[in-house]
Amino acid sequence: MTQYLEQIRLDGKVALVSGAARGLGAEVAEALLQAGACVMLTDVLDTLGAETAERLAKAYGDRAAFLRHDVTREADWAAAVEGTLGHFGGLDILVNNAGIETAALVVDCELEDFQRTMAINVDGVFLGIKHALGAMRPGGACGRGGSIINLSSVAGLIGMPSLTAYCASKGAVRLMTKATAIESARLGYGVRINSVHPAIIKTEMGANVVNNLVRVGLAPDEASADAYVESLHPLGYGQPRDVASAVLFLASPASAWMTGAELVLDGGASAC
Repeated sequence: MTQYLEQIRLDGKVALVSGAARGLGAEVAEALLQAGACVMLTDVLDTLGAETAERLAKAYGDRAAFLRHDVTREADWAAAVEGTLGHFGGLDILVNNAGIETAALVVDCELEDFQRTMAINVDGVFLGIKHALGAMRPGGACGRGGSIINLSSVAGLIGMPSLTAYCASKGAVRLMTKATAIESARLGYGVRINSVHPAIIKTEMGANVVNNLVRVGLAPDEASADAYVESLHPLGYGQPRDVASAVLFLASPASAWMTGAELVLDGGASAC
């Protein structure tokens, strides 16, 4: 008899969550800790990241730790994976969460801003997959398979005004996920790779979406922008826990037959 409640447990597993100093990353880290995993939180925000890890360690013991990590630097990825292996003795789950949003009308978007968006949102995910997969596959430093979850967005599925750079980056994450998932499966690596596509979540980044609509002239004021954005979601705004729960599912044995899939969390926005 299958013990279904045990299927979402992560006891004995080790996870690395990028961009985990705050917001969705911190919420995801806590969800994985609650399920029994050891979690390495990484971020470029040194002080805040260390504080978040310390707060979580008070609740979950020495299963939470922090490393400084710039996802655009390959050397940092190698160090983050090596540091996770050294500290916790393995790597079973990678959550590519680190990302930024660039809002600008396309005619006003600076090439430098577009390239920075792609560097963090696309290069960072590519490097994460590359180095985690190298450790997780047979013969790797850990070599026991695992799960990689890439944070894309509903903006990686549909176009949105003023978010050209962001949409391009998240669309790239969607197809990178599918390509690497199939490659991993065909080669028998035992690593599943899936993407999560949230719409607007009540975080600092979500608030920026609303404010940026006013800044670029697509809404007259913040109240109007907020009402418009919320109206796009039949179920209303999402919460960090909604994304963390989905990531937990994809990290766990409950999703063992899922790879190359896109899990849409948008309160019905893309169904309209």
